[in-house]
Amino acid sequence: MSFQLKTVKYSGKINQTPLGTEKILIGGQEAYNFHDFEGKLPNKAKLALQVYDTDPGETYEGPLAEAFAGVLNDPGAWAKKAVEYGADIVSFHLKGSDPNDLNTGPEEAVANVRKVLDAVNVPVIVFGVDNPDKDKDTLSAVAEAFAGKNLILGPVTDKNYKAIGAQALAYGHSVIARTPIDVNLAKQLNILLMDLGLTPDKIIIDPNTGGLGYGMEYCYSVMERINMAALIQSDDKLQQPIINILGEEIWKTKETHQPTTEYPTLGDRVFRGVLMEVTEAVALLSAGTSLLVLAHPTSLQLVREYIDLVVEGTPVPTEGFPDVPITAIS
Repeated sequence: MSFQLKTVKYSGKINQTPLGTEKILIGGQEAYNFHDFEGKLPNKAKLALQVYDTDPGETYEGPLAEAFAGVLNDPGAWAKKAVEYGADIVSFHLKGSDPNDLNTGPEEAVANVRKVLDAVNVPVIVFGVDNPDKDKDTLSAVAEAFAGKNLILGPVTDKNYKAIGAQALAYGHSVIARTPIDVNLAKQLNILLMDLGLTPDKIIIDPNTGGLGYGMEYCYSVMERINMAALIQSDDKLQQPIINILGEEIWKTKETHQPTTEYPTLGDRVFRGVLMEVTEAVALLSAGTSLLVLAHPTSLQLVREYIDLVVEGTPVPTEGFPDVPITAIS
């Protein structure tokens, strides 16, 4: 008797969301990620690199600073460098608008977004600082200034969805709907945005990704449940593609900054943050993500090789990849 692979019957599908003026597509899955033996998976997960509007300082010391040397004070040059490294999308973070940072205003946000748009021809995420009132002001101004550019604006939360959602609807942009790792809250925010008039293909779910550890595990579990509801139960309020902004979560941990000489059992610091990013990215891809925002270009390269290997069977090249030293633990 020949082996019969047991498969799952799916009654729903994830919406396709076009990003940017080039209409790069994410989503569209008719089965769980990588389960192409059960349904169509028309779009491979897309990879973004994060870019800030101001020099990130100590956050980017070491490996990140080396990767983006000479461009950390220039958002346009930084974005261009990210695309040269192979980013499908630029995730532009308005760090300077944080009231606890430089507290820059909407005018500065618009000027910096313009620098990025002038420098690249890929879709651009414009991400605030998760301060509802500040993000409402800056993202609303950006939405109006770049009407028709189909930017991806976020984070949109239950505290500012009316203002930012209305601006996105009026000026032709998509939104990132962020909720605190909860399926029901994610569904409710999607309903509120749809009630405003946003169509499902203009909404991307952000389950609020944590770094490695409990944060990632909770996020993974919630993503699984969202995809089960969308694909198995045909819940059209959860059939949006998922984004995970993991790079900044990984690189703000103390482990990525501790010197190799003082903490040899954590491995070489040069590769530590990269391997942490890749580890989480692979887990989130399995959980059903459609878009990953990374920080280090080597992380992007490794994750893309993984996706190509699993989806297409493309051999992973060894040339150009560094040898990662192994630390023995006695």
